[in-house]
Amino acid sequence: MEKGTISICFVDAVLEGVRRRDIDADTLLEQSGISPSLLSLPNARVSAAVYTALLRLIAQTLDDEFFGQDSRRMKLGSFAMLCHAVVHCRTMAQALQRALDFFALLLDDLWGGVEGDGRYFHLVLHERFPDRPARMFAQENLLIFVHRLICWLVNRRIPILVAGFRYPEPPHGVEYPVLFCSDLRFSQDHTRITFDRKVAGLPVVRTEQALQEFLRLAPQNLLVQYKDSHSLASRIRHQLHDMPPSEWPNFDQFADELGASVSTLRRRLEAEGHSYQVIKDNLRRDMAINLLSDSGKSIMAIAGELGFAEASAFHRAFKKWTGANPGEYRRAHGDGRTCGL
Repeated sequence: MEKGTISICFVDAVLEGVRRRDIDADTLLEQSGISPSLLSLPNARVSAAVYTALLRLIAQTLDDEFFGQDSRRMKLGSFAMLCHAVVHCRTMAQALQRALDFFALLLDDLWGGVEGDGRYFHLVLHERFPDRPARMFAQENLLIFVHRLICWLVNRRIPILVAGFRYPEPPHGVEYPVLFCSDLRFSQDHTRITFDRKVAGLPVVRTEQALQEFLRLAPQNLLVQYKDSHSLASRIRHQLHDMPPSEWPNFDQFADELGASVSTLRRRLEAEGHSYQVIKDNLRRDMAINLLSDSGKSIMAIAGELGFAEASAFHRAFKKWTGANPGEYRRAHGDGRTCGL
C-alpha cells in the first residue's frame, strides 16, 4: 500500500470520543507511536500506519469501531459483519443502501439515506440532533468509510461530483479535495455527497475470499481515495514514485514524455482537481515524513534522497509542510516511538 500521510487534525478529532470518556489520550497516542507534542503543530502529519494503529487501539479500548463518535457503541466486529452483508449484493446502489441500513441499525445519532433527482443521486446524512453543532469527524468518517467500501466492492473509484457539508469550512478543509472532490460546498442544509446515476448499476465484483484480505488491511485501506489507476494524477504519482526525486522531470518534460501539450496536460489535471506541482510536493512531503519516522538515515541524507541540493532547502520546505523543522519532527515522533506497539 502506498505510504500516504494523515493530517494531525484527524488525529486530534478521533481523540474526542476518548476524552469524553475521561480516558488518557496521551497514553493511547504514545502506544500508537504518535508523540502528544505533535498536536501542538497544526500542520503536522503522521504516517498512515501509525494513524491506523491509533484507530485500532481506540476501537479496542472503547469496544467501538465508530471511535466514540456516537451515543451508541459500534461494537468490535460490526464493520466485518457489515462487509459480509454487502459483498453479496448485485449492484453498487444495492450495496450502498444496505450499508446505510446497517449503519442506521448500529448508530443512534447519525445515519444516511439515498435520494435521487433524475440524473444524480445523493448520499444524505441525517442527525438526531440537527440543532446542535455537527460532529465533523463522525460525518467525515461515515462518508469516507461508506464511499471507500462501495468503491472496493465494484473495484473502481466512484467519482464524487459534489460534496456538501452542514457545517462551515473547517481549518482542515484543505484536506477535503483529496478526501472527497474539488467541488466543495459548506454551510448547507444537510451533509451529502453526489454521484452520477449511471454508476448505480455497476456490478459488485468482490468475493468472500477477497473480503478477508480487505478486512485484514482495514481501516488503513479506507483512509485514502480508492485509487483510479486510469486517472492522470494517479499515473503521474505512480511514475514519480518509482523515480528518485532528483530525476523528476519538469512539467514541460513530463508533457513531452506523455505526448501531450503543456496546456492539454494542465487542463486535464485541473479537471481532476490536481496540479503537477502539488502532486510533487505532496509525494515528497509523504516520503520525507516516512523516512524521518521509519528510518535511521541522517537528515542530510534524507534531503539528498528527496532531491534537495542543500539541507537548508529541505528544512524550509519541511517547515512549510508540517510547521516543524525535520529535527524537531523526528525528536517529537521519536518520543512516541519509544512506547510504540
